[in-house]
Amino acid sequence: MSAHRRALIPQPTQLAHRPGFFTLRPHTSLRISPGAESAAALLRTLLGPPSGPAFPASPDGSFVLALDPRLTGLGAEGYGLTVAPDAVLLRAGEVTGLLRGIQTLRQLLPAEALSGLPVPGAVRRLPCVEITDVPRHPWRGFMLDVARHFQPVSLLRRYVDLLALHKLNVLQLHLTDDQGWRMPVAAYPRLTEVGGRRAQSMVGPAGSAEFDGVPHEGAYTRAELTGLVAYAAARGVTVVPEIEMPGHSRAAIAAHPELGAVPGRRVDVWTEWGVCDTVLGVHEPVFDFCRTVLDEVLDVFPSPHIHLGGDECPATEWAASPVARARAAAEGLADTGALHGWFLRRMGAHLRERGRTPVAWADTGEGLPPEFTVMTWREPEHTRIALKRGHSVISAHHRAAYLDYAQTASPGEPPAQPGAVVDLRAVHAHTVPESEDTAGELVGVQTALWTEFVSDPEHLDRLAFPRLCAFADRAWYGAASWPHFHSRLAAHSARLGALGVRHGPLHPHLPTPHSSGKEQS
Repeated sequence: MSAHRRALIPQPTQLAHRPGFFTLRPHTSLRISPGAESAAALLRTLLGPPSGPAFPASPDGSFVLALDPRLTGLGAEGYGLTVAPDAVLLRAGEVTGLLRGIQTLRQLLPAEALSGLPVPGAVRRLPCVEITDVPRHPWRGFMLDVARHFQPVSLLRRYVDLLALHKLNVLQLHLTDDQGWRMPVAAYPRLTEVGGRRAQSMVGPAGSAEFDGVPHEGAYTRAELTGLVAYAAARGVTVVPEIEMPGHSRAAIAAHPELGAVPGRRVDVWTEWGVCDTVLGVHEPVFDFCRTVLDEVLDVFPSPHIHLGGDECPATEWAASPVARARAAAEGLADTGALHGWFLRRMGAHLRERGRTPVAWADTGEGLPPEFTVMTWREPEHTRIALKRGHSVISAHHRAAYLDYAQTASPGEPPAQPGAVVDLRAVHAHTVPESEDTAGELVGVQTALWTEFVSDPEHLDRLAFPRLCAFADRAWYGAASWPHFHSRLAAHSARLGALGVRHGPLHPHLPTPHSSGKEQS
């Protein structure tokens, strides 16, 4: 692909190439509209020379960041970009649109400019283009499970940058599960002191009898999380926290046995994978605990959406509990299994009272009030059903969007979630079921990477990329053809290399040159 025709991922809505180049120099001045100062700061951070400050502000600057609320057709994230030999004009109706355009400018530079190392002046040339770009979906998310295997905040910041480069706008953090609690809560320090540590980890899939004998631990500080939120916001990425309840809660119960469905029974932080039948109780102190935890979550994360997990909650312990049976009877529920939806409704109402929208993993949304946003993952048809029920829906179909499945059937494939291969083409071919005859709204799409088998950054990179590129192309642009996407990806891989991403195979049926899942949440 010629220097005049840079390969862009995701593909812009409208793109026209023009002759010539604009060269970014340290003295290139910026003309900054009122309100666009944060975009200018990001531009200087990402496109400025590594040697120091650049791009001074000037009322007659040749590089214009224009914020114009009258550009309503661009929506919250759309932008227009014109690169001419003597000027650059980036305009948007909202600041987030300018941030998206800056990521396009990064991709218009030669790949080596992304390395952060000093580069020749010629490498800082932008080919002349005219672009108008508007996303297909307002929610384009990536969920990372930091509960099964803790990941340091430095890695999370790196992934924020990678998401932003690909115009993905949500980082969902799966902060708690049976195998670990990573969210600090001042009122309950044992959640991280006890719940943040497990004695060992299962080797192999759920049901394996083999363990590694290696303790695993980790938790974030409040300062780390608030810093991450600010870092992500500056790049147009929202960090959405996920606190699992009422199932997937064994780490919390290990720290506070009084919270379990069998109050006072001591359990350890789970060392296995799969679905654990240890669940939260339904006595009132449990709800006091959940409200306290969620209020601290709200203080740390300004996200409009708060994820409550909500799936895979066995009712075995409730069925055996006199307290749970009495609670179900008192609430007029058909049986103890119905306590699941009742529990989520109570905690969802708590979030709604504080101006936030609750999100839950669900099949069709059955049992949840309409104010819940439903994240569907099992079957494409579930998305249609949830929409007809009136829910806002985020589609995360596991057979196209779960990146912990193997990418190839090669014997050299690293450990991955058991199940059929989800290769690069399957991710790019994924379509979201939509229907005009629905009461709900399709908010967007999400991909997920569960980390039972992922303990180091290299393995994480290899599973996430290049499939995350395919997901981003589909989420932002829509139905680009496979040959067109694949040709762009071949060029884009140089950018991944410059950023130190040790990605998986670019060709779905060939092994990766960098060789060294979860079907439930």
